[in-house]
Amino acid sequence: MAKTKAKDTEKDGGGTIALNKRARHEYHIDQRFECGMELQGWELKALRAGRINFGEGCYAIIQHGEVFLVGAQIPPLISASTHVVANDRRTRKLLLHREEIDRLIGAVERKGYTLVPTALYWKHNKVKCEIGLAKGKQEHDKRHAEKEREWAVDKQRVMRAHNRVG
Repeated sequence: MAKTKAKDTEKDGGGTIALNKRARHEYHIDQRFECGMELQGWELKALRAGRINFGEGCYAIIQHGEVFLVGAQIPPLISASTHVVANDRRTRKLLLHREEIDRLIGAVERKGYTLVPTALYWKHNKVKCEIGLAKGKQEHDKRHAEKEREWAVDKQRVMRAHNRVG
């Protein structure tokens, strides 16, 4: 039975390509949006091989009523891009509904939010990018989050030891 479920998830194409862990560390993410990506053929083949890098300067911007992903690096496969001049850091268009774009424009321009890519994943043979509406964390917020994380690990360790004894 488990094998059929595994085959179904492979057929649907569900799976994470890349996570932007730095975004969770650097920003408070208030709201997330799922959007499609406009990709070229060689980029799709590279993503199937799992080749993407959300660098330090990876973010999304809004220009002329459209959303673009800037700074994400997709290194080309040598075998896939022999006839194409591949630009691995090109600006890629993100596909959203008009009402979602309008909501993002309002939040970014009026409230001072930033658009940060948080994840890239497959959904029914299509690449989806999750962008987060985020505000930057300050240094003391980062330290507080790290202390909470460490305390959660210690608490689990203590509970496990207590359950073994009692």
